[in-house]
Amino acid sequence: MSDSPKILIVLTSHDKLGDTGKPTGWYLSELAHPYSVFASHGFTITLASPAGGPAPLDPSSIEAAAASSDAVSQSFLAEQRALWESTEPLASFVGRAAEFAAVFFPGGHGPMFDLATDPTSQALVREFAAAGKVLAAVCHGPAALANVRTGGDDAGQAGEFLLRGRRVTGFTNAEEAAVGLDRAVPFLLEDRLRELVGSEGAFEKADADWGEKVVVDGKLITGQNPASATALAEAIVRAVLGSA
Repeated sequence: MSDSPKILIVLTSHDKLGDTGKPTGWYLSELAHPYSVFASHGFTITLASPAGGPAPLDPSSIEAAAASSDAVSQSFLAEQRALWESTEPLASFVGRAAEFAAVFFPGGHGPMFDLATDPTSQALVREFAAAGKVLAAVCHGPAALANVRTGGDDAGQAGEFLLRGRRVTGFTNAEEAAVGLDRAVPFLLEDRLRELVGSEGAFEKADADWGEKVVVDGKLITGQNPASATALAEAIVRAVLGSA
């Protein structure tokens, strides 16, 4: 690995919240805070999305950053727009896992609608997993890992689910209900993750809703919610630099 570890960050291309008529996309603080951590450690950062080009930013996350006086997110919003306005097509990274130390999926509700079932994203995750790279996701980002199977044929139609027997976290049912979107999403992420990890794995969460929770299971690193984004990024840095 070079002196500058490379991380691929995958954003959603989906901008509609089910049939609610509301916009969605990726969540500002779940990219802004990790970006700050990665940049401070000299990572080379590449952003991709299924469609390439502009990746939709959830406007509610802009409002949340303003309401909470989140200076990191507000600075990122003002200074780094080119990053998410010109993402590279995800398909261009298939076959290139060896170039990167990690792949990271920020949340926002968008990933529930596209990355959860996108075959290109699933192929990329399989590649990174097979290459022993760090797989990381926060909040709704673990939806991108949920339906991935390892082994089997090239289309991933056979083989075991990637998350079977693993320890994970993600946006909880209670948190989804609290924001009033438990009926807007195509599935409840906590329920799906619990189903996938099975009795030999575990879905873990903070003692209270919206609390910070990061679960590290080898090279698999997941965070529960926006409050977990910074700690998750720090865990990614430790996993990458510890194996450099």
